[in-house]
Amino acid sequence: MLGDIISRILDFLASSGYYNISPGNMLMIGVAFLLMYLAVKKGYEPLLLLPIGFGALLANLPMSGITGPGGFLFYIYEYLLATGIIPILIFIGIGAMTDFGPLISSPKSFILGAAAQIGIFLALLLSVVLGFGINEAGAIAIIGGADGPTAIYTASRLAPQLLGPIAVAAYSYMSLVPIIQPPVIRLLTTRKERAVRMPPMLREVSKREKILFPVITTVVACLLVPTAAPLIGALMVGNLLRESGVTERLSRAAQNELINISTILLGLGVGGTMGAEAFLGYGTVLIIGIGAFAFATATAGGVLFGKLFYILTGGKYNPMIGAAGVSAVPMSARVVQRMASKEDPENFLLMHAMGPNVAGVIGSAIVAGIIISFA
Repeated sequence: MLGDIISRILDFLASSGYYNISPGNMLMIGVAFLLMYLAVKKGYEPLLLLPIGFGALLANLPMSGITGPGGFLFYIYEYLLATGIIPILIFIGIGAMTDFGPLISSPKSFILGAAAQIGIFLALLLSVVLGFGINEAGAIAIIGGADGPTAIYTASRLAPQLLGPIAVAAYSYMSLVPIIQPPVIRLLTTRKERAVRMPPMLREVSKREKILFPVITTVVACLLVPTAAPLIGALMVGNLLRESGVTERLSRAAQNELINISTILLGLGVGGTMGAEAFLGYGTVLIIGIGAFAFATATAGGVLFGKLFYILTGGKYNPMIGAAGVSAVPMSARVVQRMASKEDPENFLLMHAMGPNVAGVIGSAIVAGIIISFA
């Protein structure tokens, strides 16, 4: 009898996570703690990094079965992430939260938003040179758009096996916008250029324009790049709910309940892909490095086109505004405003920067569609 009890105790211990945990699991648990620390203590993208970190923690607790068939993280991934549903739902919420007025009032912002996408194409070439396949390279390169949902959607379509590191890189760099962008901006601009004042107010946009914009943009963009229709369509229907004036309840739901629930599930699902076996490796280090290159060159592309506007306008356009062409809304626009205020406390560029910022959201979705169509 005693021997049977001891045997059962030993079997129980052998089946416990303590007995089966690997060095890789312990390292990834440390990464999970770091992500949660950055979210809670430093405030870096807490709405995403906190659930991602906790999902990574769960994924590295051995013997739980939480990421395998029957586990809830498995079903979140299979039915919500791998299908691309969650990023689309989040895009509806983003559309409902976004005012396209600054972009409509200053159409040249589209050029700056497009210029900032150069980082995606440069990262695509770099990824191919470093040995990634074309599908993997496209999924990695989209990190340069600084748009987490777009990066996840593209990865789910082209390289689902890389979803974890791509999502972590995308959201990490989004959270580090205030740290990464200023050195690039200072490197490419002079103090005189950064101090350029612009009119504090843009022209007022009519309600009719705001209603027509999402409809027209959907038709034009989706006919041009049909593979971008899921992202563009979701973004624009969310914005139409906001601007129509007759769907206030739906707009509020998209801005709150829909995007909040989707964000929780997205974070946990992404974290669930960060098991040690899948996440640890040389490829992950390369992806994170390429992501940094993509983001820096995207910022540089926007600033350089901003300098072109500065030249064409005889020094009346602040080139820093081009840095907001990456689609980290509204963080990039706030970085531009903060840097302008340091040079001149009475210089207000936020509304000017919001134009390229929201153009960047549209631009990154279109580029993602182009990459998916060519892959």
